[in-house]
Formats: sequence, structure tokens, C-alpha cells
Amino acid sequence: MEQLITIELFGRPYTFKAESELSEAEKAADLLVKEVAKIEVQLSSKSSAIIPEQTILILAALNIAGENYKLKKKYSDLAQEMAERSASLIQTLDMDAY
Repeated sequence: MEQLITIELFGRPYTFKAESELSEAEKAADLLVKEVAKIEVQLSSKSSAIIPEQTILILAALNIAGENYKLKKKYSDLAQEMAERSASLIQTLDMDAY
């Protein structure tokens, strides 16, 4: 069964098909809505000019992509550290066995 999610951005509804588990897709959609709202507040406090919706969406996407990159880097660094520690422990255990 096709699962659809509707979010509201800039006063208009946007509906899309959930490619992943529905709860995950809803969380991702909520993240976008919150990021767009945050960018709107930040930009409106800095300027009285009307900021194009596309600019707000691009800034929100860049913020989310930046956070995603940081998390992936942190995960990669942690996985590398765990692999090095595991190798060290295995080496220590092997030496103790002889």
C-alpha cells in the first residue's frame, strides 16, 4: 500500500510518497519543516526584504546536508577508532596466549 506524507511549507501543502518506513519519512519531513522555519526566522530578523522560497529551501537543505556530513564523519571516525582498538586488544590477547 502506498503511503503518502503531507507537509506544509510556505503555507502550501506538499504531498510525497514515503520510500522508507512511514515513521522515518515523517521524521525526515518534520526535520525539513523545522529547518525551513528556523531559516525563515533567522533571515527575517536580519532583513526586511522578501527572501525567495527557493533560497530558504536551499539554505535549509545545506544545513541538513552539513549536519548529515558531520554525523557521517563522526561515525566513520568512531568506526575507525573501534577497529584500531579491537586490533590492539586482539594483539594483546594473542601475546598473552603464548
